[in-house]
Amino acid sequence: MGVNFSKDSIESAYCFFHQKLRVYEFSHRHTQRDNIEYAISQYVDGMTPALYQLLANGTPHYLLDHTAFEQDMHHAIELLDGMM
Repeated sequence: MGVNFSKDSIESAYCFFHQKLRVYEFSHRHTQRDNIEYAISQYVDGMTPALYQLLANGTPHYLLDHTAFEQDMHHAIELLDGMM
């Protein structure tokens, strides 16, 4: 797969995901966690498709499935960190 995204898009995604995950991990309010999941889904909708596809690696509903959200976030941050 050719690189169809910029270093800025990698850094932007990393920063946004990292910040949201830190709040998500320490939040005990379900509404706040739901709002973070919604914010990530909106970010994913506007994300460079090639970068999202690389992160998802074929996983359906990557970063969009409530039951796997936190695990997906950790995975995405780890991959993005390695790309910077």
